Amino acid sequence: MKSASPLYAVCLLLLSTTLLSAAEPVQLKLESVQKIWDKDPHNAFTGLTRFKDQWFCVFRTGKAHVSPDGSLQVLSSKDGKTWKPVARISSETSDLRDAKISVTPEGQLMLSGAAALPQPNPVKHQSMNWFSDDGTHWSKGYKIGDPSVWLWGMKWHNGDVYSIGYHTGKEGPRFTRLYKSSDGKDYETVVDKLFDTGYTNESSLVFTKDNTCYCLLRRDAKGANTGLLGVSRPPYTDWEWKDLGVRIGGPDLFQLPDGRFLATVRLYSPKAHTSICQIDVEKGTLTELLELPSGGDTSYANMVLHDGLLNVSYYSSHEGKTSIYFTKVSYK
Repeated sequence: MKSASPLYAVCLLLLSTTLLSAAEPVQLKLESVQKIWDKDPHNAFTGLTRFKDQWFCVFRTGKAHVSPDGSLQVLSSKDGKTWKPVARISSETSDLRDAKISVTPEGQLMLSGAAALPQPNPVKHQSMNWFSDDGTHWSKGYKIGDPSVWLWGMKWHNGDVYSIGYHTGKEGPRFTRLYKSSDGKDYETVVDKLFDTGYTNESSLVFTKDNTCYCLLRRDAKGANTGLLGVSRPPYTDWEWKDLGVRIGGPDLFQLPDGRFLATVRLYSPKAHTSICQIDVEKGTLTELLELPSGGDTSYANMVLHDGLLNVSYYSSHEGKTSIYFTKVSYK
């Protein structure tokens, strides 16, 4: 048998090192935490991104966790310390909820949310997208997806944006549906019934360098309320699912440059709080790593890696009022 060449041996060593690194526990340290907004009676459900060398944080404001006056507030910051309001999108006919923000391949900001319509109404929720070149001036709202299917979060990959919507209508069974769009305005169905056992709803997607897609999926049903981890390869029509064995809320899945996976979620035990956790995608396990200052009405985070730090937006009521927080976390 021929012995392996030195180059081949080096490649094997690098591969084994990478795989070992991906399996090692992530060590996290809370570097700073700042309350960046508490001006409205209820402030919640955040999204975060970098755009044109600035931070943009979006969230819902309203009189209460559920109220007919919900608006989507946009803040910007050049340094992550001083934040200013630059836009607020409101509706005279609906409660706008669960703001998310992303950057399109064409270099625009895309703000996503759902309009909760007054009931009784044939439609319970209508998902929406708005677009901006500067974060201050926004386009009209575009209705996306199907009526009463809430598209929760957007993830761009290879020029297309993917989103998982969950059925909120009163008629028919609960289900989640995978959508795809090339422009963020017109969406096509990739998988009509992605998961239809129990009440699956909020989700977060990550696409890896080899085009594998991972999905962190919340589930709320009597006897089946633990989070799920899904995996699929292009064209993302066939999925395998693993039960994480832990109840989660407001999931945000993230992959570090070394391949390891993190998730910021609401955990319910021993009481509600927001934590950054590690996901082992091979074993299908979730391990809590760092509890953020939080409690009560809390979660709905978004993670962005910038200047070697993990930057996280989330909301919490642990200081008495639901407020928006921005934190920096180091890792190794």
